[in-house]
Amino acid sequence: MSPNSTAVRREVRNVVFVDGVRTPFGKAGDKGIYAGTRADDLIVKCIRDLLRRNPSLPPERIDDVAIAATTQTGDQGLTIGRTAALLAGLPRTVPGFAIDRMCAGAMTAVTTTASGIAFGAYDVVIAGGVEHMGNHPMGAGTDPNPRFMSEKLVDPAALNMGNTAENLHDRFPAITKDRTDAYAAASQEKLAAAYESGQIQPDLVPVASRKPGAGWRLNTVDEPPRPGTTVEDLAGLRTPFRSHGRVTAGNAAGLNDGATAALLASSDTAAELGLPVKMRLVAYAFAGVEPEVMGIGPVPATEKALRQAGLSIDDIGLFEINEAFAVQVLSFLDHFGIADDDARVNRYGGAIAVGHPLASSGVRLMTQLARQFEEDPSVRHGMTTMCIGLGMGATVIWENPHHPDYSGNVPEDAV
Repeated sequence: MSPNSTAVRREVRNVVFVDGVRTPFGKAGDKGIYAGTRADDLIVKCIRDLLRRNPSLPPERIDDVAIAATTQTGDQGLTIGRTAALLAGLPRTVPGFAIDRMCAGAMTAVTTTASGIAFGAYDVVIAGGVEHMGNHPMGAGTDPNPRFMSEKLVDPAALNMGNTAENLHDRFPAITKDRTDAYAAASQEKLAAAYESGQIQPDLVPVASRKPGAGWRLNTVDEPPRPGTTVEDLAGLRTPFRSHGRVTAGNAAGLNDGATAALLASSDTAAELGLPVKMRLVAYAFAGVEPEVMGIGPVPATEKALRQAGLSIDDIGLFEINEAFAVQVLSFLDHFGIADDDARVNRYGGAIAVGHPLASSGVRLMTQLARQFEEDPSVRHGMTTMCIGLGMGATVIWENPHHPDYSGNVPEDAV
């Protein structure tokens, strides 16, 4: 180091979740609400709404924009974090980038930029994700390396997520179709109750869409939910991934379109700018598993994150688990000894009911957890977790600022 240089002593800073929003989720395809709508326009709506909801944040203070998409072509390509920032009207001095970790794209956008905040490279960021599965069907246009097949690196069936869910049923025979159908019906019921009590609507960004011959409509609610679904309704659905299988369209998330975005900051910057603090980041972890049973990924990711945080599973008072498949959630619950109907799990329902637009879903989990923290100050720690295609899992642990023992109230160098 030059004798004239001044060493900068870096300290890890607290990272807080300031706010999160999402579009209503739609059904993918020609009949869905976003048929004919561009993916990048969906994420732009979210970015603009974050700024509208947080007027004390000068746009030029945003240090980066990280946006995830699983299919990064067409209207989800061209470094979508940067293009979305420009389209949203952010100053041209605000950079942006794109991320892909399949289903955990938005979650990775959050953890990646949060690490930059903790290190001191950023003060405020926007992180989120978008997936228009109508414009970009899952796997369309991909070209897997032939070595995957010739060298048998993975079972070919692992490239189809439904097959991996059937494999998980094989591994855990105690998770029967009856159990998954019961869990799925409960997810629909919980989401309907959350809508009825107004717990979902506050974080939805209205999106206008237009269809040829049908004119304009304003979308203010999610399209996929089927309130009133019963176990009997689900029992007769076909099993498309295996003859006499257990995975159906009723106990799995659908193909969906939607976008999410979150505002993150260091705790001192949030205080400086008068921004709200909805959660504090405690720990996060990613883990790899056999691609053939990718749904088990949240288990090792959670174990890893708990070790980092110095917590046990009993310390987690709220769980937001992405419901790619009911069997995936139940395998997680069984591993940790949690009942199927535990009141801590997915209080507003989950992706089986509301939808799973791949790379966007991680921030939906966070937004819902943040609102539950506000409703229940008795809970100190919560978790957002999800499985990821090709055999991975992701878990983020958060602290509730409304809890009387919230550690974010002490000086950062003492945490």
